[in-house]
Amino acid sequence: MDPAVLSAVVLFGSFFFMLFLGFPVAFGIGLASVLALVSYADWELALNAAAQGLATGVDGFTFLAIPLFVIAGGIMNRGSIALRLINLTKVIAAPLPGALAHANIIANTLFGALAGIASAAAMAVGGTINPHAKKEGYHSSFMAAVNAASAPSGLVIPPSASLILFSLYSGGTSIAALFLAGYLPGILWCLSVMVPALYFTIKHKYPTEKLPAMKRILQAVWQATPPLLLILAIIGGIVGGLFTATEAAGMAVLFSFLLSFVYRELSFKDLPAIFIDAIVPSAICIFLVAASGIMGWALSFASIPTMISDFILTVSDNKIVLLILINLMLLLIGTFLDLTPAVIIFTPILMPVFNMLGMDPVHVGIMMVFNLSIGLITPPVGTLLFVSCSIADIPFQKIIRPILPIIGMLVLSLMLITFVPDITLVIPRMFGLVP
Repeated sequence: MDPAVLSAVVLFGSFFFMLFLGFPVAFGIGLASVLALVSYADWELALNAAAQGLATGVDGFTFLAIPLFVIAGGIMNRGSIALRLINLTKVIAAPLPGALAHANIIANTLFGALAGIASAAAMAVGGTINPHAKKEGYHSSFMAAVNAASAPSGLVIPPSASLILFSLYSGGTSIAALFLAGYLPGILWCLSVMVPALYFTIKHKYPTEKLPAMKRILQAVWQATPPLLLILAIIGGIVGGLFTATEAAGMAVLFSFLLSFVYRELSFKDLPAIFIDAIVPSAICIFLVAASGIMGWALSFASIPTMISDFILTVSDNKIVLLILINLMLLLIGTFLDLTPAVIIFTPILMPVFNMLGMDPVHVGIMMVFNLSIGLITPPVGTLLFVSCSIADIPFQKIIRPILPIIGMLVLSLMLITFVPDITLVIPRMFGLVP
């Protein structure tokens, strides 16, 4: 067997076998990559390459943005910023049937735009709205599905650690362009959840609420204005070249702490707990990045990206067929592999294919992140489904039926994003960031 083919078989075969055995993803990536290197070269060269890959995998200032955004999300969660956004969304959604469901969706979108962490949005927003929804007679399974399905919108809307990782593993795609490109697809995600939710709420005759008094509306808008201005400050600073994505993450930590301190919902004694809570997700992500550095060496040693791209291009020469097949493959991968490792693994593999198809890397990044984010709410492994079920105190089986129409709507939106690039590129094009 050709050494390159053997290396690819060993890499992916051993990786998926370890996943089947229940290995942590990062360890599976690292061990499979070492085995692939050994199958292609001698032990000494393989271990040297693995050591260098592990070190260089995280040798970048941009990676510091990931733990900083996690810390910022923790501060926002504890500092009542999420609550102020929820109060605003209740006012916005009041005239709609099933107002609390739509408030949940919009609040998850806004909180995700601030923190960029889907699980934090689901816990903060769902945990606040769910008790009120139970009192008003909403189906717990429906509210759990709505909460889970709307939380990933923040992974597409900036600031997003997933878009930062795509930028790094795609060869340096502009982070500013990716961030701007995420807004319309993020809004489309929100609408894709709201449409099935609206049908469900009308069908079950959930109550509408009276439009609040003007005083309450102005109060809700006033309280939510500082967090919303924080979004403008972060993204505006990146696009305007005032600071990098990493510096923007630091500013997000500083501004969110100052806001929470002004609101008197946070003090210095709360910071150790916030930092401790941020350690685990940050460490997991960074270790995944480090282990993926070894995989990068394994991929380049055996020219696996070129080999896989050549194979994909032999399936069909029709761009539409290829994009549908790639999207289906990524949707399948997302059902059992989390977003972060999927972006890290498959971005360098698929980028040669997208380049040959003449696609803009900014468009590709949004399409991939949107696609793989659907996996967070896809049975049987969707992590956000378990988070929302625990909040609603229902068994996992009850969330599957109400979540399926929403997943179907999101897949339709994914196809729209894939075949209408202007949805993604129109805003960065306005700022001269893409041709």
